[in-house]
Amino acid sequence: MIGATGTTKARWRTWLQRWPCWVGPATTLWAAVYAGFGLTCVLSGKALLYLGDAPGPSALGWAVVAVGSLAAVTCCVVRRLGLRPALRVVLWAVCLLAGLAAFGLLMDFITLAFGQGVDSGMAAANHALAAVGVGLLAATARSVRRPSGAAVVRPPSAASRPVQLAACAGTVAFLPYAAMKLIWASGGTFAGMTGAEMRAASKRNGASGIWLTLESWGLDGTVLLAVLGTFLLWGLVRPWGQVFPRWTRWLSGRRVQRWLPLTPALIGAASLAPYGVLGVGYAALATTGVVTMPRGDFHSPSDALLVAWIGLGAFAVYGVALAVAARSYWIRTQPTGRRRSPIRRVSSTATTLGSTPGPGGARRDRDS
Repeated sequence: MIGATGTTKARWRTWLQRWPCWVGPATTLWAAVYAGFGLTCVLSGKALLYLGDAPGPSALGWAVVAVGSLAAVTCCVVRRLGLRPALRVVLWAVCLLAGLAAFGLLMDFITLAFGQGVDSGMAAANHALAAVGVGLLAATARSVRRPSGAAVVRPPSAASRPVQLAACAGTVAFLPYAAMKLIWASGGTFAGMTGAEMRAASKRNGASGIWLTLESWGLDGTVLLAVLGTFLLWGLVRPWGQVFPRWTRWLSGRRVQRWLPLTPALIGAASLAPYGVLGVGYAALATTGVVTMPRGDFHSPSDALLVAWIGLGAFAVYGVALAVAARSYWIRTQPTGRRRSPIRRVSSTATTLGSTPGPGGARRDRDS
């Protein structure tokens, strides 16, 4: 049984190491599925984009069809002509478009984790499919044939001082946000809003039973997520994010697979950084009177503006710090090279098949 498990793991490891060979066909298959998904949404009148609670026009599905079709054509050309520089640029451009389509995937995960339904199943499926496409398109754009041999894994190391300072900034940015949320969860008042009013607003906005139960216990779901996000952030910049530490018991000493922290880090950075930065820009315009901040569930626009500065500022700083930390982790855990097959040095005696050099450099057979 153990031998069969080891064989399966070895085959799986070999298949992963050969990813440049199969990632192109896999991306082509994804592109066809994605284009068909968009066409189905257009013909059925299903909306893939929501502006708040209002569904966007179903014609936006044609954009999904265009992205999938462009990716399929590009992958077919790459298989025929090879990965040329112009085709690589097109792949990265389509990857960026797929990344824009995947925006909102983090919110889908959060709502599902707390037992709350997503706004639209089709929109959530679009986010998930687009995120898969981002990974496949990026891998296809980097699928250059590599020399044979085993990859040389770097030893665990900490990030540079500037990266760790960015992690500190991302951690500190969540402190005002966590304090604000805990004040409400404990029944206090902040920005003119009491804890009871905030719980009533959450219930009115469709919060799940898990979310309301946490609030009744004096906890806030977003604060718990902030704690997990901070844990992820420091795991990206410290050596224990590359090798499981002692307190992980059975996993202690084992190497952490790169995709394990990088997947949530990239999704979080791609969601929180633009959302927070653009939100801070909007809050700045509202502060200067250029635009008006919607009151929402608060008693006045000024109260809503105060909460927006605290929340969006935390998301912006943390999102940027997460992106910086993820880049550092990517570089520090990337294999430095590849070991070549060991070549035995053959001595002059062995190369002469039993002959030894004679006087003056001439070779003389031992048996003669």
